[in-house]
Amino acid sequence: MLASLILSKGHTVSGSDIIENAMTRSLREQGAHIHIGHHPDAVAGADFVVFSSAIRPDNPELVAARQQGIRILKRAELLAELMKEQLSIAVAGAHGKTTTTSMIANLLISVDRHPTVALGGIFKNGSYQACMGDGHYFVAEVDESDGSFLFFHPRYSVITNMDREHLDYYKNWDRIRLTFKQYMTQTDPQGMLIVCGDDRALRELAQESGRPLMTYGFSQDNDVWASHVRFQGCSSKFDYFLKNGWKGTIQLLLPGRHNVLNALACLCVGKCLDLDMEQIEESFRFFQGVDRRFQIKGRVDGIVVADDYGHHPTEIMATIQAAQALDKKRMIVVFQPHRYSRTRALEEEFVKCLSVCDYLIVTDIYAASETPLKNVSAESLANKIPRTQGQKIFYVKKDAIVSHLLQNARSGDLVLTLGAGDIYRVGEEFLTVRAEHPVSPNAKDSSS
Repeated sequence: MLASLILSKGHTVSGSDIIENAMTRSLREQGAHIHIGHHPDAVAGADFVVFSSAIRPDNPELVAARQQGIRILKRAELLAELMKEQLSIAVAGAHGKTTTTSMIANLLISVDRHPTVALGGIFKNGSYQACMGDGHYFVAEVDESDGSFLFFHPRYSVITNMDREHLDYYKNWDRIRLTFKQYMTQTDPQGMLIVCGDDRALRELAQESGRPLMTYGFSQDNDVWASHVRFQGCSSKFDYFLKNGWKGTIQLLLPGRHNVLNALACLCVGKCLDLDMEQIEESFRFFQGVDRRFQIKGRVDGIVVADDYGHHPTEIMATIQAAQALDKKRMIVVFQPHRYSRTRALEEEFVKCLSVCDYLIVTDIYAASETPLKNVSAESLANKIPRTQGQKIFYVKKDAIVSHLLQNARSGDLVLTLGAGDIYRVGEEFLTVRAEHPVSPNAKDSSS
C-alpha cells in the first residue's frame, strides 16, 4: 500500500517478502525492486526502512538497518507523514474500518474529488489498496492493533467501534479505552469526530474528548440513524434520517447490519464535507466492497462458496448473521482461528459465536508471527463448542478440508470460509476440484 504511494511520487522503492504473491508482482510492475526472503543486504543504500507490526525485532533487515544507522519507521509513521500534505480523513476501529474507508474513497471518487487513498484491503471498484490522487483529500485506514494510530492527527476522524481485540498488545480493556481516548483528542478541533453512537463506551469517550462530534447508528438518539432495514440476497436497503429533518434511502450491494453502519459512517463524512445528499446516496449503488469481505468466490453444482476476513468473534457473528439472510438450504462454515494469543484470550467468545453454526469445520490456527502456545489449539476449541441435536462440528486439518467438502457439500449449500489467514485458498481449491470431478449430490455427511 505505502510502497505504491511512494512509487507514484517518483521515489525508488525496494522491499522483501517471504513468498512471491500478487502484491509483490504488482509492485514489481510499478517499478519496485522486490526480494523474496529477508536478507541484510536488502537494506544497503536505503534512506529509511519501513516495517509493519508483523515484523519481528530480530528480522535480519531490521538488525542491519540499526547497525548501519538507517532511519527506521513504522508503516504508520510514514503514512502519517504523507497525510500531512492533504486534508486527512482517517478511519479507525476494531471492525469495519477497511470497508468504511473504501466507501468514503468511493464517495469522493464518484464526485470527482480525486482523493489519495490508503486501504488495508483491495478496493474492488478500483482494484487497488492505494492510489495517489491530485485532489485535496487523503482517506486512510489507521491501525489501532499496536497503538500506531496515535501517530495521526486527522481533520476528520471516523471510529467504527471499540472491542476486546489485540489483547496481546493492550492486555486489558482499560488500556484499549485510554488509547482510543487519546486518539480522539488528536482530531483537529476544526474538524469532526464521527463515531457509532450505538457503541455506548465509544460514545461516552467521544463526548469527553472536547471535539466536535457526530454520531450514527440504529438508535434515534444519534445525529444520523437507519431504519426499515431490508435484506435481499447479498444486497441491503434502508432508510436514513438526519436530525435536521433530511431523510432518504440507501441501497447497498453488500449484506448485513454491520455494513449498514459502515454506510452511515460514510454518509456522515459526506455531510461534514457538504456533499449533496443525493450524490451520497448514488455513490452506494455501485459500491462493490473490498476483497475478503463476504466475497462470493464462485458457484459449482449449485453450491455457493463465499469468503470473509472475519477473525474476531464480533466479526464472525456479524458475517454469519448476514449469511443467514441468504437463500440457501444449509451453511457450512469453515473457520481458521487467527493467532494463538487471540484464540486463548477470546476462547469463550469464540465458543459462543461458533455455537450458532449448524455445520462447522474448525481447522488449525494460523499463527501469523506468533509462537504456538501450550494447550491452545483449534481441536481444543472445536471440542468446547456445545453440540445441539442435528448440529455437526468437526476439527479437520487444513489439507483434508477439500476432501471433506467434496464428500459432504451438496446443491443448495453455502460454503463460507472465515479467517484472516490463508483459509480462502480452501474455498478456491474446492471450486476447482469440484468443477473438475463432480460427485454424487446424494453423498451423505461423514465425520472426520
